[in-house]
Amino acid sequence: MGNSLNAVREFNDSGWGTEGATQGIENLVEDGLVLHFPKLRFALQPGEERFLTEACSDGKAKNISLRGEAGVLRGASGSTAEQDALRELVARYRDHASSLVGRLFPHYRGRLTRANTSFRPFQVEGRASSWRQDDARLHVDAFPSNPTRGTRLLRVFHNLNPHGTPRVWRLGEPFEAHAQHFLPHIKPPLPGSAWLLNALHVTKAPRTAYDHYMLHLHDGAKADLDYQRNCPQQRVAFQPGATWVVFSDQALHAVMSGQFMLEQTFNLAPEHQLAPDKSPVQVLQRLLGRPLLA
Repeated sequence: MGNSLNAVREFNDSGWGTEGATQGIENLVEDGLVLHFPKLRFALQPGEERFLTEACSDGKAKNISLRGEAGVLRGASGSTAEQDALRELVARYRDHASSLVGRLFPHYRGRLTRANTSFRPFQVEGRASSWRQDDARLHVDAFPSNPTRGTRLLRVFHNLNPHGTPRVWRLGEPFEAHAQHFLPHIKPPLPGSAWLLNALHVTKAPRTAYDHYMLHLHDGAKADLDYQRNCPQQRVAFQPGATWVVFSDQALHAVMSGQFMLEQTFNLAPEHQLAPDKSPVQVLQRLLGRPLLA
């Protein structure tokens, strides 16, 4: 394994709302660091422990998700009453996460868009996947069919495991170093390719040049086993009851083990950052010497 890093900052907060001590730490998360709250527990209500089983999934997707502001629950099994109760659990986590980011990042207030919330009941280890879908390999988040067009992905995770099992991650080198390693091997997008992929419904919107390069950074890292073994990295165990926050489109990460996790995604336009020059799109534009969102 490569040289060790110090990519995690730890805080002692135990409350999700205004009662927490930590606030105004946009600079840390924008540096690509993981903000770790080992005492910030999400409490289950009586009877909700019954959802800590893989059987609550309908088996069609790896996650159970709450979609959009309407809060439509997807991927769950069980009766209407059981699904309503599970929806209430996931929606309560969504509200807790929203309160948390409002306190931690006052500069983002009124600028964050709340995206999907997910409950991930399946065990990470042993899950079959292709190398592109293997999240146990270090990567930055980028999506083949859903271009972000530069929008940031701020995520709030919580380990809900009832058996004392940590959620284990690896964290990799800073985004700019990662980009410098792989950019020389990435060819520019072919003229007209974004239009064609969208016309064929391969993508939900036309890819920008930024999406092209981010996808190749994602794939390049996952395909390079020597890089996976030897790049600077650290291993982090998030214990049950811990919460952590990160820009997952910037922090190189891999999920090694664990089961039962909650996750809330927020979208942020890079120009609304405290320091927009730290955003992946501006880093790539500076390294490549040209605009990527035109």
